[in-house]
Amino acid sequence: QVFPSQDPLDRADFNAVEYINTLFPTEQSLANIDEVVNKIRLKIRRLDDNIRTVVRGQTNVGQDGRQALEEAQKAIQQLFGKIKDIKDKAEKSEQMVKEITRDIKQLDHAKRHLTTSITTLNHLHMLAGGVDSLEAMTRRRQYGEVANLLQGVVNVLEHFNKYMGIPQIRQLSERVKAAQNELGQQILADFEEAFPSQGTKRPGGPSNVLRDACLVANVLDPRIKQEIIKKFIKQHLSEYLVLFQENQDVAWLDKIDRRYAWIKRQLVDYEEKYGRMFPPEWCMTERIAVEFCHVTRTELAKIMRTRAKEIEVKLLLFAIQRTTNFEGLLAKRFSGCTLADGTVKKPEVPLPSTNPFLEDESGTETDEIVIEKSDTDKPKKPKVPDNPFHGIVSKCFEPHLYVYIESQDKNLGELIDRFVADFKAQGPPRPNVDEGGAVLPSCADLFVYYKKCMVQCSQLSTGEPMIALTTIFQKYLREYAWKILSGNLPKTTSSSGGLTITSLLKEKEGSEVAKFTLEELCLICSILSTAEYCLATTQQLEEKLKEKVDASLVERINLTGEMDTFSIVISNSIQLLVQDLDAACDPALTAMSKMQWQNVEHVGDQSPYVTSVILHIKQNVPIIRDNLASTRKYFTQFCIKFANSFIPKFINHLFKCKPISMVGAEQLLLDTHSLKMVLLDLPSIGSQVVRKAPASYTKIVVKGMTRAEMILKVVMAPHEPSVVFVDNYIKLLSDCTTDTFQKILDMKGLKRSEQSSMLELFRQRLPAPPSGVENTGSLSLSAPTPEQESSRIRKLEKLIKKRL
Repeated sequence: QVFPSQDPLDRADFNAVEYINTLFPTEQSLANIDEVVNKIRLKIRRLDDNIRTVVRGQTNVGQDGRQALEEAQKAIQQLFGKIKDIKDKAEKSEQMVKEITRDIKQLDHAKRHLTTSITTLNHLHMLAGGVDSLEAMTRRRQYGEVANLLQGVVNVLEHFNKYMGIPQIRQLSERVKAAQNELGQQILADFEEAFPSQGTKRPGGPSNVLRDACLVANVLDPRIKQEIIKKFIKQHLSEYLVLFQENQDVAWLDKIDRRYAWIKRQLVDYEEKYGRMFPPEWCMTERIAVEFCHVTRTELAKIMRTRAKEIEVKLLLFAIQRTTNFEGLLAKRFSGCTLADGTVKKPEVPLPSTNPFLEDESGTETDEIVIEKSDTDKPKKPKVPDNPFHGIVSKCFEPHLYVYIESQDKNLGELIDRFVADFKAQGPPRPNVDEGGAVLPSCADLFVYYKKCMVQCSQLSTGEPMIALTTIFQKYLREYAWKILSGNLPKTTSSSGGLTITSLLKEKEGSEVAKFTLEELCLICSILSTAEYCLATTQQLEEKLKEKVDASLVERINLTGEMDTFSIVISNSIQLLVQDLDAACDPALTAMSKMQWQNVEHVGDQSPYVTSVILHIKQNVPIIRDNLASTRKYFTQFCIKFANSFIPKFINHLFKCKPISMVGAEQLLLDTHSLKMVLLDLPSIGSQVVRKAPASYTKIVVKGMTRAEMILKVVMAPHEPSVVFVDNYIKLLSDCTTDTFQKILDMKGLKRSEQSSMLELFRQRLPAPPSGVENTGSLSLSAPTPEQESSRIRKLEKLIKKRL
């Protein structure tokens, strides 16, 4: 690997015999053996010379190595000496730096201490001079200069908090506190003199001294400011307490407007006379208004407790309306920054909602807002910011809202009775096909009234009264569902049966088959559409109530039971439509089962009973579809329920057709295919716009009618050999039951002895692998061709021979 070579002698698997045979492959080549031997000897001598040269060359390596080692040791000693010199110089440099920095630190400390001393002495000089000036100005009531000076003195005094152990500093601090106390007492006395609590006459106007005193109060203890505000507001509202005492006529709810007119005049008067006396940040105008609201709430609550029997609904709503209007006026004028914590609860801003009740209700009082069905498709208006003054006065009406709740209970009861009377007097509404069905107008009227009640109640309270109102809503939603909707659904009547083929041939529109009239069908569709609208709107009403009510009461708002009631009305309406169409088809199916199918001699067009079924479908389905155009999903449910009802009934009547000849079975198979095509086209039958039927409906029709076709194909198959017939039945029909097999044997008209042997063979063949059972379902969905049937029969014969 180190010295690559092509010489055979250098190979790892060198074989001397092979090497010699390569040199002397034949006997004649031995003639030059001497020449080969000489070459080998020459090569050996060269190798010996090379080895000798290498060995001699290695004699001086040890001596050269020792010499190199000595030189390396000398170099290391020199390097160590240089490093030591550098280290010594670094230590000397470090010592010099320490000496230099020590001097700098001393100078820096001296500078800092000197600066602090000068600053402190300067502050002390300012403090001493300021205290003297403050005491002098206080005695002279120079509040304008005192306001600026006092703030400066207080700020300077803060620098001496850590020097309070020094007697002189402590004495200056006590003098400042004494000056502050004296200022506070003096300012309060000045305000008491200017605005006496029991004064019979209000001063003509504010003075500059009091204006400056307010600036000083900003710097003093906050209690001084609060005391000034309290006394001024109390004096300002003293006239109100006298004018609107409980025993005065103007104190009752019918003259509540005068209270709010009085405070409006007082606020205007205050702005003109005292607007500049108090600092703007005191918000005195808002404070006066808020205190007026607190006093008014207390006084109104007291007088309403005393005269509770005199409170009527109209009077209560009048007072509430005027009060909420006043609270809205306050919200426009003031920010609510002075409201005390806990006095007024500021509602949380609810999340955006998609329900149609969400409208701009800030200006809504008793106006009716019509709820259209298309509201959910319209963009919603942004919600008005919450009023921070909401409830500051109107909360006093909450204990008396039972009067309002009882009134709404009575009004809603009368409203439901009026709806019932109007329906009886006017009759069912005519369908409006252009709009996809008629919704009863009473439905919109009910929810409009609900909204008006909810808006009024939410303006008063978002607590227990809203829960009570919700209970009333639930009560009359249920009454509307049962009295107006379910109560007006047409009653079902039993249809006449036992019709013959002759009567079927004569049957035309308006024949003796009992079924709903056009008006009754339109009424059922109208009630279904109304119930669907009520269901959606009730859900939106629940969401809106949850937005209005307090967060702690949200769980008590639940209209699920009422929504279930409307769902029941919808289900009953669909069931009535299905039963009507189903009952109309019953005579035709009865006639089918009574025909003599063993006597049919040739296959013709579809049978009269098929024509009758198609006629009823074409009469009813377009009417129902046009009147349920706005609720397409429920029309689909109608189609699915009809298919689930008609197809099993058709198969049961198919089993009653016995015995059946081969030609009769072919005729029934043709009729079944015709019905299958009609059912697949059922959702769009008679419509100018052809729509593809829903996949869920198509699957039901294909599965059910394919089973009917498979039954007839089994009947058509020869019953000999028996094994092939039984296996063909098991393969074509998914329900491998003895009862169904017995019915098919009856349809073929086999004798009892033949049926017994067939049933015995069927029971023996019935246990099949699960995979085979699963495959029968898929096989039954598509009719096999004759070639496929013959090939399957051959396969079955082979399997039978193997088993035997």
